[in-house]
Amino acid sequence: MRHWSEEQRSLRAAVEKAGEAIGADHLERDGPGEFSRDGWARLRDMGLFGLPFATEWGGLGQDLATTMYVLEGLGHSCRDAGLTFSASTHIVSTGVPLQRFGSTALKERYLPGICAGTLIGAHAITEPDGGSDVMGMRTTAAADGEGFVLNGSKAFVSNGPLADLLVVYARTGAAGALDALTTFLVPTATPGLTVGNPVAKMGLRTSPLSEVFFDEVRVDRSQVLGSVGSGFLILDEVMKWEILCGFSGTLGEMCHRLERCVDYARSRTQFGVHIGAHQAVSHRIVDMKMDVETSRKWLYDTAEKFTARESVVSDLAIAKLVVSEANVRSALAAVQIFGGAGYLTESGIEKELRNAVSGTIYSGTSEMQRERLAVFLGLDRASAVRGGQEKRTA
Repeated sequence: MRHWSEEQRSLRAAVEKAGEAIGADHLERDGPGEFSRDGWARLRDMGLFGLPFATEWGGLGQDLATTMYVLEGLGHSCRDAGLTFSASTHIVSTGVPLQRFGSTALKERYLPGICAGTLIGAHAITEPDGGSDVMGMRTTAAADGEGFVLNGSKAFVSNGPLADLLVVYARTGAAGALDALTTFLVPTATPGLTVGNPVAKMGLRTSPLSEVFFDEVRVDRSQVLGSVGSGFLILDEVMKWEILCGFSGTLGEMCHRLERCVDYARSRTQFGVHIGAHQAVSHRIVDMKMDVETSRKWLYDTAEKFTARESVVSDLAIAKLVVSEANVRSALAAVQIFGGAGYLTESGIEKELRNAVSGTIYSGTSEMQRERLAVFLGLDRASAVRGGQEKRTA
């Protein structure tokens, strides 16, 4: 059981209070996929976007655990999961790599706007044919004088239609090499860069998604984050933050859903008793409670190890699997507990199920996480081949 300070509790309480008002019209905006600019402005005014960043850049100087705790509070109170997702994406996609790997000049130029939320950030990683195959990236950045020329395209860019800044990962070396990728900070107003129209999707509809195209986009060498060839290392750091912060918001959503199901099971009466008295319902809710607590433990324990600079490669894969898949189970259980009412859009329950499915795909699919864990267990193909060779030579 973690003990939060008064300051941490106050930060979370302020965000939760704002979240209740921000998400009030979530059902009206979900159908057309309308982003809440008013909601973004409210989060901006309370300083949410500066949570993990140094005060010298306009941030609040909070640690990772506090950032997660506050984002969990936003997920708990705000029914607009798309806005919560966009806020977390903005923080981790652009602010985190800029503060950690950017030059002083880049920080001075862009980080105050990121912290204030007056500049909106996104990252461009996935490609139309690439999926999870980051090392097979086709977008290239060719050295040219004092800079680089980017060509290619990216898909599934969350916040893309809103973004003022993109953190772009492109290939500067031989395909497949660990030092082949480089990270660039690119304003979306740069000539040759085109942001596609918002793409319709199953869930998280209020968080706009688009493709991005690069046609002879010239970027000065000073816009490189880290060093040339360090893109994979930067992406690895960003993915840790993305999973821990993004799924903290998911944890908050699961907590709210559990509370709502408990209240409904206590008040809804059938056959002369409240439905929570039926074992089929009560056990389903107990499973939801177990998923919430298991998810919380994996997220915060992994964050603690990450902050202590311990290896979290396997922990992160497990945490991502546990929370994303628990969220789908939880949302499906809520639909079943609410029955016909849960199937109707006016309840907001079916929307949560649609939103939950996305978590098993973004930040590394469930299949990819299991593949990583299989490697740690020595069950991958390369390990099997080595094992067979060792047996033959024994």
